Amino acid sequence: MRKLIQKITNWEAWPFKLIYAPLVPMWAWYMMKSQAVWFFTPSNPKITFGGMDGEPKKEMYELLPAGSYPTTFNVLPSEDLEEVMKEINAKEINFPLIVKPEMGGQGILFRKIDNRDQLQHYHNMVPVEYIVQRMVHYPIEVSVFYIRHPLDENGIVTGFLHKIPLQVVGDGKHSLEQLIQQHPKADKRVGELHNKHKANWQKIIPKDEKYVLSYAANHNRGAHFIDLKDQIDGKLVAVFDSISHGVNDFFYGRYDIMCQSIEGLKEGRDFTILEYNGCGAEPNHFYDTGYTLINAYKEILKHWKALYTISLYNKTQGVKPWPFMKGMKFRKETRELYSIMKKADIKIG
Repeated sequence: MRKLIQKITNWEAWPFKLIYAPLVPMWAWYMMKSQAVWFFTPSNPKITFGGMDGEPKKEMYELLPAGSYPTTFNVLPSEDLEEVMKEINAKEINFPLIVKPEMGGQGILFRKIDNRDQLQHYHNMVPVEYIVQRMVHYPIEVSVFYIRHPLDENGIVTGFLHKIPLQVVGDGKHSLEQLIQQHPKADKRVGELHNKHKANWQKIIPKDEKYVLSYAANHNRGAHFIDLKDQIDGKLVAVFDSISHGVNDFFYGRYDIMCQSIEGLKEGRDFTILEYNGCGAEPNHFYDTGYTLINAYKEILKHWKALYTISLYNKTQGVKPWPFMKGMKFRKETRELYSIMKKADIKIG
């Protein structure tokens, strides 16, 4: 009974659909007001589907200023690995490196690759186009949620988080398996983590050594978030105003950033953009930061209102919402691709 009560009260661990279910009527209201199911697609006109889902990462990177993101190139699963290695060498990308799918999210098929053998395994198993990216070694990963109405020169930062990937710290006594079972988030992902870390499952992790379980610093991959809202100021907003104007027509979404320090980021130096997400980005700053479920709902609804307002304005400027059947076809194709990717994610380990 105690465990059941804990499950019910720990709303942050509920499935995504369950958390958002009570808010569906408000989303439906925006559809009716807009007279468009896909009312949100004009929000970020340069991004496929407004960035709600299924947008290509190549499209996203091409909109960013040169040098603002890690060295990156795309790979088709049909390509010969020798050609991939030649491109890695030509672009001076060293191991370890990062691979992730061209279209996707939630950490699916995201991997840190330490050597050629691991890359060969991934390349042989991945069924979709993917990205090879230079690994960034800045010590801090942050999330920045940014909103700007098209009529405004300056936007606002509504959420600022320090993201810590799911990890355990060794004590020199316990195995990786035992440390995972003792971890408040990792213990709920034992099957998935065993699949990925079985080579080290019984290894005793040395005292004070950090062992990263997932390099995808997402809530649904067990990452821990630290609220940095007290660090939001005019300097931070100015940096993202500049980036978003440079992207051109990016009005609503979340940036994932690696940086040397928060102060350096505010000064516009020593950081790189891992990626950014459009209108499908969740205002994830209500996780791990003390929000009640009611206050989390207030935060979501505040963001949805901004999304609706921006989309409506862009519609009046000639950026029409996607036609119903076009959106349905795109969503169907995206869901099918996600299904294939999730199965491959399990097989790759």
